[in-house]
Amino acid sequence: MDDTDRELIALLRADARMPVVTLASKLRVARATVQNRIARLQAEGTIVGYTVRLRPEAEGHRIRALTSIEVKGNHAEDVLRALRGHPNVMALHTTNGRWDLVAELRADTLESFDRVLNAIRRIPGIANTETSILLSTHKI
Repeated sequence: MDDTDRELIALLRADARMPVVTLASKLRVARATVQNRIARLQAEGTIVGYTVRLRPEAEGHRIRALTSIEVKGNHAEDVLRALRGHPNVMALHTTNGRWDLVAELRADTLESFDRVLNAIRRIPGIANTETSILLSTHKI
């Protein structure tokens, strides 16, 4: 992947529906070059799909938080398996340092968020958690 590919990906991240002719203009290359690069990046598996981003207030899950999770011993795979199946877990990340995992959580109300946290804390293999509610988002 070269600098043009990286610029192309950055433009697609900002607006995946940007017309190829606009992408070509911004990258200062031919339209066919953009089409060929997108096709190659998809074929190589670098680009695996496109998605829709919603304004946070447009989504049903109004409460968003990051929960840092400490896992007991060798239970990481069991904890990941349990969290992957949870409907309020939007993303999971393994980390280094004090915490083993970070989970992005969403819920409709504070009461339902409290139930989600309690359910997660009861998962066998979880030693400790720390949660921060996300108040606002400044860049998507």
